[in-house]
Amino acid sequence: MSTKITIVAPLYKRILSRFPQNFTFCFAYGSAVKQQLQNRGSENMIDLIICVNNPNKWHEANLRSNPSHYSGLKYFGHNFISHYQQNFGAKVYFNTLVPLDDVYIKYGVISTNDLVTDLLEWSDLYLAGRLHKPVEFIKKPLNSELETALQLNLQSAVHAALLVLPESFTEYEFYHTVSNLSYSGDFRMTFGENKHKVENIVKPQVPGFRKLYQSFLMTLRDYVDIPVEKIEASHDEIEQITKVYDPNQPPLQCSQDTSPLTRLHHLNQLPRWPQMAMTRFWNKGTIRQDTEDVLRAIAYDPDCGLIVKKCIADIVFKSSISQSLKSIMTAGLLKSVKYSSRKIKKMFV
Repeated sequence: MSTKITIVAPLYKRILSRFPQNFTFCFAYGSAVKQQLQNRGSENMIDLIICVNNPNKWHEANLRSNPSHYSGLKYFGHNFISHYQQNFGAKVYFNTLVPLDDVYIKYGVISTNDLVTDLLEWSDLYLAGRLHKPVEFIKKPLNSELETALQLNLQSAVHAALLVLPESFTEYEFYHTVSNLSYSGDFRMTFGENKHKVENIVKPQVPGFRKLYQSFLMTLRDYVDIPVEKIEASHDEIEQITKVYDPNQPPLQCSQDTSPLTRLHHLNQLPRWPQMAMTRFWNKGTIRQDTEDVLRAIAYDPDCGLIVKKCIADIVFKSSISQSLKSIMTAGLLKSVKYSSRKIKKMFV
């Protein structure tokens, strides 16, 4: 276990002890949890996602224990908060800039069913996208369906990234492409986020990404030629989470089969919402084709990767706008301004 994990584990335990305990899964993410370039440490909030089976009951209990965490929406009661969580935006309810002891946290609450749907279908690619990157599991999933969905989400990311990448690429470029799936299309990347955010995430965490994706790449040996011997030889680096990617070192070169049949295989493995988005995109003309025919046609199109990237970006764009508008209400005006100013400040660092 890394030193970082050993140090922060008691902090997570202390934080979670403040909340109702009937949750099924919890993870921490962001620059205060996983090292990023230009990470300013103590200035960063700890971001948490809490997954619960029954949002109504959980918010009822949390309102009793932590009413100060909520904006003025708390006066409408737990039923309203639960309804607002599950029917708007990306189905996550965030409380932000919450002071706990000597740290600030932001925590989002989502129902188990909604998280599973996003992981399997990429309906919002909101939390599914965050889980494409290394995160810290604070409480491992108790639900076998959720555990399977987490793995399938990573598998889907591999297929999507390979469709976007050219015939030859490096291991680093693969992880960068995976990470960018959920940022390409996010309107906040235009203003409000550091333009080098993806690079800052990936470079210090190559061993962590390797740990996430190595087994999936191994199963695709018929389609992707990766330097497995070098990756396995560097397996010990996986625990060195703080080791920064060195651009001066020779990158691990990879190549893939980009034939239409291979592309079709990857397209068929994508989640339902990107497939539907591609079908809508392709059927803008007078001819209407079903999803199977559309995917086959896109596989033979020279712009296949661009089409996949655009359709995924459209999903991210819609969910990022709706969730951001929703968060103005859940945070309250004052906290929204403070949170946004922090983001803008980091953008210029």
